[in-house]
Amino acid sequence: MKKFKKYIKCSLLGIALISVVTSCDSFLDTLPDNRTELHSADQISKLLVSAYSTSYPAFMAEMASDNTDENANVYTAYGRFQTQAYNWTDVTEIEDNDTPQGLWESYYTVFSTCNTALQYIRASDSTLCTSQKGEALVCRAYAGFMLSTVFCHAYDETTAATNLGLPYPTVPESSVGEKYERGSLSDLYKKIAVDLEQGIPLLSNNYDEPKYHFTQTAAYAFAARFYLYYHQYDKAIAYATKALGSTPANKLRDWASWNALSQNGQIRPNAYVSSSLQTNFLLISAQCNWPLVAGPYDVGCGYTHNSLISKYETIAAEGPWGVANVALNYSYASYSDLPKVIIRKIGYYFEYSDKVSQIGYTHTVFSAFNAEETLLCRAEAYALQHNYPAAVNDINILLSKFSVKGISLTLSQIVDYYNNVSYYTTSVPTVKKKFNTSFAIESTTEEPLLQCILQLRRLLTIHDGLRWQDIKRYGMVIYRRQLNTSNKIDAITDSLSVKDPRRALQLPQDVIAAGMQANSRN
Repeated sequence: MKKFKKYIKCSLLGIALISVVTSCDSFLDTLPDNRTELHSADQISKLLVSAYSTSYPAFMAEMASDNTDENANVYTAYGRFQTQAYNWTDVTEIEDNDTPQGLWESYYTVFSTCNTALQYIRASDSTLCTSQKGEALVCRAYAGFMLSTVFCHAYDETTAATNLGLPYPTVPESSVGEKYERGSLSDLYKKIAVDLEQGIPLLSNNYDEPKYHFTQTAAYAFAARFYLYYHQYDKAIAYATKALGSTPANKLRDWASWNALSQNGQIRPNAYVSSSLQTNFLLISAQCNWPLVAGPYDVGCGYTHNSLISKYETIAAEGPWGVANVALNYSYASYSDLPKVIIRKIGYYFEYSDKVSQIGYTHTVFSAFNAEETLLCRAEAYALQHNYPAAVNDINILLSKFSVKGISLTLSQIVDYYNNVSYYTTSVPTVKKKFNTSFAIESTTEEPLLQCILQLRRLLTIHDGLRWQDIKRYGMVIYRRQLNTSNKIDAITDSLSVKDPRRALQLPQDVIAAGMQANSRN
């Protein structure tokens, strides 16, 4: 197994085109370089390269989710951040892009970039900047959405008007130290929706590297996920259909070919995020340490996705298709000397800032939106509308490529399978966790179908951070389990109840110190 020498010393901030300024007096003073003067559509396009965050919440979200256990104390954490994220304690670390501080700064830098571009477009009244306006609006919406999935509770009609949202600035800061209000989650979602609806029709596909920009297809996929979370299922279905086209199977990954690739090195990760694949709608390059923890390295082994989770809940567990790693087109990697069970999809890339001193930073590439996840968004929206045949059809489209033998399931097979699976307990873990939602879910057919969709989502998005969002959306109770050297549970150290305020991760400490209302911890 690869030993990893910890020599990452350089700052992950200040590398991008946009500078980041922080102080205890201002929490959103992430202003674009004020020496930049915009005079053309081309210059705006170049500025908008920085409208894509270099942070991504996968590390923190995977630690917080039920995809992670605490392993025996012979293994250590990758710093205090990993321990705090796993234990749902307020994160005090600020050094990495993976932390709340890094996420906050990076995504609000996106706001500043987009607002600067939009200000120029408004002032110039230029009809030549239509696509740039669309990209700025959609990138701003995406930044607000991503921040909400970290720092806010899941959207719920019964609580959205009272649950806290986040600042959504629409103009550049005119002075350092401007104050912002969080508003409600309802207000935040409305603002995101306005930017999306205005921005999508203006987008272009004319980029040098289109998979690293919001093309219309990528924006449709974003809108499908957003409106699913927003409980506007008609719109989720409509946008997913626009992204997927009339023959969604043609846009799915060739899972059999990918699974035949070697697990050595970066072969599978590189193939997974290839920009030539139709399935990858939007790729995000992020500076983070997650590829070390989610990779075959002796890093962060104190808290990992291990064989216990894999066997009973995820990539080696059973489903209506059979045992997952036999019936489905993927194989996983496990190690005798590391408590990790992983799918080789998170690439590890190191860039030197000083080769002589052997220092630099780690980054990876995420498939932020792809055809498989978008198809499952549509299947879930259909199920929640009680259009069960359409939901099952989407599941079978996915399984036509994702399963080894092109399995096709019937609604009765899905219903019978999950109705015969017991709900998860810490002593008898299963793939089925109880839902606790404010909206009614019919127990005989709708719930088993949703359980199937969420199990597939968990498999397809493992290591990507989306499981944490599904836990929040469906009010699943999850636990912190402490394992011994025999991989048996020694203790249950904590649980996250349905209304636990820690489901909304805490804001950065300097943001709170500057006067921003903190998330409740009572």
